[in-house]
Amino acid sequence: MTSLNVSLPQQLKDYVEQHTRAGCSTPSEYVRELIREDQERRSRERLDSLLVDGLNSGEPLSAGPVFWDELKQDALAKLRKRSKMKK
Repeated sequence: MTSLNVSLPQQLKDYVEQHTRAGCSTPSEYVRELIREDQERRSRERLDSLLVDGLNSGEPLSAGPVFWDELKQDALAKLRKRSKMKK
């Protein structure tokens, strides 16, 4: 693991220390958890954006069993092709 030093004003340092005592074992653990939560939030926002883009992309497609079977077969064929290229 690598280190990162962060300078904080006293008020923020006190805040981190309060939250450390309330649940996290160290300030580093608290900051790591905040970063993880931020990553997850940004991932959810990106997924939401992609879903909205998909909804706005045109006419809906019927997604019955045949659609999913064809999609699966196409994905497996692409995966096999990619695997062969790596060898």
